[in-house]
Amino acid sequence: MKHAFTGGRVLTMAPGPAPDVVIVDGDRIAAVGERGILSAHLDAQVHDLAGHTLVPGFIDAHNHLSIAALHPQWHDVSHVTSMEELLDGVRAQAAAEPEAEWIRVCGWNEVTTGVAPTRNDLDALELDRPIVVAHFSLHQAVVCSRGLEDLEIGRRAPDPAGGELGRGADGEPNGLLIERAWSEAHARSLAGFTDRDRWGDYVLARIPNLLRHGITAIHDAACTSEGEDLYRWLARDRRLPLSVLAMPHSAALLTNDVGSRLDGPATGEGDEAVRVGGVKFFADGGIAIALDVAIHGQRLLMGITMDDLEPRLVEAARRGYRVGVHAMGNVGVQRTIEAFAAARRAMPDEDHRFRIEHVGVASREQCQALAALGAVAVVQPGFVDHVGDSSGGVRFDEHAWLPFATLAEAGVALAASSDDPCAPFPPLWCSARGTTRTTDAGNEFEPDQAVDFEAWLNAYTAGSAYAGGQEHERGSIAPGLRADLVILDGALDAYDPPRVAETWVGGVPVFVADAAE
Repeated sequence: MKHAFTGGRVLTMAPGPAPDVVIVDGDRIAAVGERGILSAHLDAQVHDLAGHTLVPGFIDAHNHLSIAALHPQWHDVSHVTSMEELLDGVRAQAAAEPEAEWIRVCGWNEVTTGVAPTRNDLDALELDRPIVVAHFSLHQAVVCSRGLEDLEIGRRAPDPAGGELGRGADGEPNGLLIERAWSEAHARSLAGFTDRDRWGDYVLARIPNLLRHGITAIHDAACTSEGEDLYRWLARDRRLPLSVLAMPHSAALLTNDVGSRLDGPATGEGDEAVRVGGVKFFADGGIAIALDVAIHGQRLLMGITMDDLEPRLVEAARRGYRVGVHAMGNVGVQRTIEAFAAARRAMPDEDHRFRIEHVGVASREQCQALAALGAVAVVQPGFVDHVGDSSGGVRFDEHAWLPFATLAEAGVALAASSDDPCAPFPPLWCSARGTTRTTDAGNEFEPDQAVDFEAWLNAYTAGSAYAGGQEHERGSIAPGLRADLVILDGALDAYDPPRVAETWVGGVPVFVADAAE
């Protein structure tokens, strides 16, 4: 069917003047231009935008849909107010999933709840299976004694490379598993939940909430081989209502060894429904971010680094893959810069399209180095909310938190994303945080790093498409590209953001706000 959109503002995210009319034919954008082009498309159904703004569909360039889809199956302990309430949640989960090999609850946040369980607290429940209390960040967890036994973590167990074991005053592991120390617990606790039919239902149940916020494509930023197969299966059955760029990763979260996956389809293979993205790597922790900074002249050195990054990354690049690297602290950012440079030396003629994910803390010189490498910063404007509150107002002498403006000024392309389920995902809400640099609690957070609201809309569309190597199929409103579109109701004002009025995927409306209400 053919459609014509007119009567409002059009942000094409492409060079050239703003058009008056956008013509959609089937799943493609057929034409853009002045109102006169309507005469060549008299068979089109005309949609009056009524002063609203038409933009390309949003692409969440760092989303964990395959994991986030499972979260509703686990008891959420993010808002508990006491240890007993958290333990009640574990009991409820055990009763709800009696066949699960591990009892897993999610969303634990020791900062906002003040609740910090240990193995002894979990042992007191006297349940018959291992228990894992997963942190909201997915970068640490607490397990019971049965879980430590299953993981073969005893008193003499050393800290794993890239991780740390929490210990009590007596030196015994207390159940806290930090960074890579919890990777295997994560993988084991998925057993029973990733049966293809069941997992597929969970993914399909989560997608409508993404569509209602204008998200028409995601980059799954740590996708197992089983997750890739799931997306392809859903797409083959024409049941996948948004597009997925799957970034290969091990089932053991936070590791850099993807094993035999490098023998499979390389970056770019697939189609518009499901395509292979860059391999996901880690330079440092997410809770234990690697910092080497100064505060009022006093050096602060902390965090965990992943020392196998460079050889693993270079191997993937030699095997035909692009890469994306988690880097939160400035030490992680520096390790990433060095690994990118090594890959470019090894393969100087390739369009590596290096992705650096997060860039939580960086200096101006590091941002310039990323620009020189042609890197794309896949950032999360919504992080302003929780990082702004949890940082306690601490500022570094020569490094910035979430240096969005410094990256942009250096010439680094920005792609926008959420890190869902580790942070809120609505693009308009996140974009507002990236512009106002103000948290929900009212705390202003390094306002000199603010980026304009419309620039965030560009980062959520053309920027994310570029990060994924998808600029020739999506991300802007231009002839021949996919007709993934969003209609925004309201001014493009970060202090009073618009709402998503309609979402279109492949030339078909999949969400209409008035109808939903």
